[in-house]
Amino acid sequence: MLRLRDVSVVLDATTVLRDLTWEVRAGERWVVLGPNGAGKTTLLRVAALYQHPTRGTVDVLGQRLGRCDVRTLRERIAFSSPALAAALVPAMTAREVVMTARYAALAPWWHEYTAVDAARAEGLLDRFRCVHLADHAFSTLSAGERQRVLLARTLMNEPGIVLLDEPTAGLDVGGREELVADLARWRGPPLVLVTHHVEEIPPNFTHALVLRKGHESASGALRQTVTSDILSDAFGVELTVEERDDRFTARLASRPPPGP
Repeated sequence: MLRLRDVSVVLDATTVLRDLTWEVRAGERWVVLGPNGAGKTTLLRVAALYQHPTRGTVDVLGQRLGRCDVRTLRERIAFSSPALAAALVPAMTAREVVMTARYAALAPWWHEYTAVDAARAEGLLDRFRCVHLADHAFSTLSAGERQRVLLARTLMNEPGIVLLDEPTAGLDVGGREELVADLARWRGPPLVLVTHHVEEIPPNFTHALVLRKGHESASGALRQTVTSDILSDAFGVELTVEERDDRFTARLASRPPPGP
């Protein structure tokens, strides 16, 4: 569903991603972890075809970046990020926010939408418990409500892959847990979730990619990748990572008290 081969991204003479090779297959749900500046958001922008790599190849849903019409292919890629949410016209209703994904658009004015589109948007809003907000302006919604609307938006086109960049940003604990629960019940296409926090990994996720300074620190099955050693190396501090009831936590490793 997604294949990056030897991908590097250089921005303003800074190497943001270096020689990254990564694949996402059907049925997989990935979390991408790493500290600030690790390249997580750039990775998702490349995968969503909004950022061209400096070197390497990107194949999404069987088509190669540079050899396809990205405008058409983007309609099959669901991408949600804080930057995209900020770019949406704030006066749009929740229904319009979902419908505009039909054409990967940020406003409703340049395309025509049908009653079928509106009905599908309302059905998706209902799936994420916010159909009662269909006529409310997106700008008036709470952070948690906006995030549920954006989740509904990701499925408008029955996409081949869904990419979520820090969807819990700005949410309180209750909103975060509701979002984790929604993702734990995910029965849609392959999903990639970018986060800083292992506590936000939903129980049903299968794989993890850990980045450090644009490099792959580790990649593979979730429980073999989200470990104390790997995350300590990636984040540059000694961490203890534990799993309980299918949820992860991370804290600073205990140290002996200082001597006299």
